[in-house]
Amino acid sequence: MSIDRRDSSPASSLSSLPTWPYPALVAHRCAGVLAPENTLAGLAQAARHHVGMVEFDAKLSADDVPFLLHDDDVDRTSNGHGPAASLSYARIAALDAGSWFGAAFSNERMPTLEAVAQRCIELKLCANVEIKPCPGREVVTGVRVAQAVQVLWKDAPVPPLLSSFSEEALDAARRTAPELARGVLFGRPPGDWLARAQRLACVSVHFDHTQIDRLLIDAIRAAGFRTLAYTVNDAARARTLREWGVDAICTDRIDTVSL
Repeated sequence: MSIDRRDSSPASSLSSLPTWPYPALVAHRCAGVLAPENTLAGLAQAARHHVGMVEFDAKLSADDVPFLLHDDDVDRTSNGHGPAASLSYARIAALDAGSWFGAAFSNERMPTLEAVAQRCIELKLCANVEIKPCPGREVVTGVRVAQAVQVLWKDAPVPPLLSSFSEEALDAARRTAPELARGVLFGRPPGDWLARAQRLACVSVHFDHTQIDRLLIDAIRAAGFRTLAYTVNDAARARTLREWGVDAICTDRIDTVSL
């Protein structure tokens, strides 16, 4: 998988920072506002707009198939109803996950992680796989997603970056596939962010961009971590964050935000 569009970090001392082979611009939930979230159609839009990396949410069906969905239930982004954890993937795969977004995407499906891996490799897209467990399924989701990523991207020159708000899921992924890069997700920075990132052996910490400032970014980089900011939909704000030293910007507006 090519990484021609990899990151070019702002000038600063990188001697203590982990290797970061990922592009600076990341498409949120595959393509942001340009396609139904977490779909193969979104990956096509990301490639069409020359974005080098996509972020998406991976969870498990009732029969433990890793697939893409953000919410705990299928109601918002499909014509189905009910918790994802109670539905087999066969039932999930039969749902229309595109019409809610627009008629042009009618019959788009919630894809398996396997299908997404194949398409990312075909389209030369790097991936940030956010582990998004349903309640009570944190450990098994971390394990199954990490195992799938190991196999599906085993020949890729740039393996995916795993991330999660669930530290339990991310720790399970760490124990399952310690060689995969990890980033812990926070909203507002907790006082013990450093200890938590170190415990999970992360290479990066990810924050809501509205909750961070330059001093925090300086502290993160001084501690030896890379940073990702989400979800940045204003081009000027994205440029400011990059000037501060943020390594990756996750955005819904891959059509208007460029770096």
